Amino acid sequence: MSDNLAICPSCATPVATWEAFCEGCGATLTPTEVRPEEPAEDTPITRSVQMPGNSTVPDGPPLVRSCLDCGGAIDADGYCEQCGSKAPSERDHFAESPASWVGGVCDRGIRHHRNEDAMALSADPVPGTHSVLVVCDGVSSAENSHLASMAAAKAARGVLVAQHPVGMAVPESQIQAMSATFAEAVRVANDAVIAETDPQSANAASCTFAAAETDGDLIVFANIGDSRVYWMADSGPSLQLSIDDSVAQMNMAAGMPREEAETGPGSHAITRWLGVDAPDLMPTTGHLVRPGNGWLLVCSDGLWNYASDPDSLETVFARILLDKPEAVDPTILAGELVRWANAQGGRDNITAALARFGPLDDFPGHVRIEQASPVQPDESTPTVHTGPVRTGPEPRAADLPSDPVPDFAPQPTGSPLAD
Repeated sequence: MSDNLAICPSCATPVATWEAFCEGCGATLTPTEVRPEEPAEDTPITRSVQMPGNSTVPDGPPLVRSCLDCGGAIDADGYCEQCGSKAPSERDHFAESPASWVGGVCDRGIRHHRNEDAMALSADPVPGTHSVLVVCDGVSSAENSHLASMAAAKAARGVLVAQHPVGMAVPESQIQAMSATFAEAVRVANDAVIAETDPQSANAASCTFAAAETDGDLIVFANIGDSRVYWMADSGPSLQLSIDDSVAQMNMAAGMPREEAETGPGSHAITRWLGVDAPDLMPTTGHLVRPGNGWLLVCSDGLWNYASDPDSLETVFARILLDKPEAVDPTILAGELVRWANAQGGRDNITAALARFGPLDDFPGHVRIEQASPVQPDESTPTVHTGPVRTGPEPRAADLPSDPVPDFAPQPTGSPLAD
């Protein structure tokens, strides 16, 4: 164990000596060291440039930043010109809006000292056509995970945009080709993580991976770790599309109720990840032919910690859209989801990336939302990353059944695809 690591007395998770709470179980810790100074690192991600296939990705100098408190302009010193609030760094809070129907927000949260989440988005201008949404969550107990997650997200986005298959008449061929591209995107993303890893590191940088690519009505998704992909339907069932690689998922597969599995000590240790010591780089993939209008969401556990099951998360969407009509804009809605997660405690970094399909004529007005009981996130302990699990054999995501879900269930790349 490195000089800057200790062990949580409650759950034995490795923790940094300057941390005030445990990533594994949420226990309060007593820091024994002051966190070393790190060079300031801003990653402005607010402007779009053209990429192959007419997709847009953020690049270039930042546009004028707005205050999160009052909406005023942020001056060159990082303070709001209107209310005087200190703005977070652009790595700690940033948004991407590559097209009118795609947007996302990535935020440090309240409790963490830096933002180790990352996202990278791309979209064609025409709504409902081609888009790419990538979210990576750096494992906080590993070194330089904030660098690794950003490098991985950008690298994966580059592959998914540049290698997007087109012109395939048979849907099955399109699905297979897009799934194969995800496997390549994960390989390249892993190389990017390794490039950000100190060869002498005793706790190498690592991160999760969750991504979705859309092509018309076809949604193909992939994940490694416990960042997630959801379908939030205007009518009909909302769905959790991805299957976590985590101890919690193993417990649910064994019959433990979701709430108990996701809130027990150490339950959210991940069993697969990106990094130099990654046990398996084959993502779990799946597809969904869009059943109607709705929202595609790719997010980190900093959001779903507080509303894990699709019904609860759908209720959060509905309330935001009812209270804030301008949240029909995906970037505004993503920001409101982040704001909501922070209001629940903000104990982890938070990322929400969204693609909108169809007009908002029906959402959030279907009966199930109106009758849903209020979300009670404070009744559960938020789940957070504990870092890689290295004891015993690592379970394969393909062997972990999900909660009962329709016939789109994710498949390991290369296995028979869902109908």
